[in-house]
Amino acid sequence: MSFLEKIHLASDYVKSRLEGRQPEVGIVLGSGLGKLADEIENPLVIPYGEIPGFVVSTAIGHKGNFIVGTLSGKTVIAMQGRIHYYEGYGMQLVTLPIRVMVRLGIRYLFVSNAAGGTNLNYHVGDLMLIRDHINLLPNPLIGPNLDEFGPRFPDMTRPYDPALIHLAEEVAREENIPLQKGVYVACSGPSYETPAEYRYFRLIGADAVGMSTTPEVIVARHSGIPVFGISVITDVAHATEDEDYVTDGEAIVQAADAAADKMSLLFKQVFLRL
Repeated sequence: MSFLEKIHLASDYVKSRLEGRQPEVGIVLGSGLGKLADEIENPLVIPYGEIPGFVVSTAIGHKGNFIVGTLSGKTVIAMQGRIHYYEGYGMQLVTLPIRVMVRLGIRYLFVSNAAGGTNLNYHVGDLMLIRDHINLLPNPLIGPNLDEFGPRFPDMTRPYDPALIHLAEEVAREENIPLQKGVYVACSGPSYETPAEYRYFRLIGADAVGMSTTPEVIVARHSGIPVFGISVITDVAHATEDEDYVTDGEAIVQAADAAADKMSLLFKQVFLRL
């Protein structure tokens, strides 16, 4: 079975479960950020394991469900947990949920992640609007082009939609939510970064580093879907210079969870204005 056939099979199955609902906004909820899913009204939960061709997320803090319902008056389809390259899955499987969302007709994609702050001015718990990225993962568009979805060489000049960023900044000012804005770099993981790697990422222009997000964004932009991205800063580079410092996965999820209320409020208020 070709990848295109797998996309059609999975999206047809999800569509058959939607009872006529038409998702307008796709959401990807990263590590520890699944709390927003609890705010979705009239939720329909579809575990990844029930969807043909999908794989199950194994990462900490990723439940592995599609949740379809209403948020701020918009019909949304949310990934409660994503698929990562470091789990051993190829890029087709990592981005299959995004292809399904696109085929279901989403008009926007909102992505979130937990990230390490390479910018020395960042603190644990900060929210960073992603204005651009550096992708150090394999490009998910390698291989035969899916002409049904987009062109062979999609433009990536503005991977994160300037209008959506501006809208989020307006909401943040009104709601008194402090925001950073910077560049996200994606590497493979699953090992956390060394102090030298943190310094390297800072030198090449990255403000935050993580192990996800860019494949999903590239696939969405391949189909011309406007993207909004936000990182929750869950650990910081300058801390790794301490001799006793240890990066703790559980602590990172806890830090992301503590910032989830601010992110949820921001997302909901932006949805109201779409």
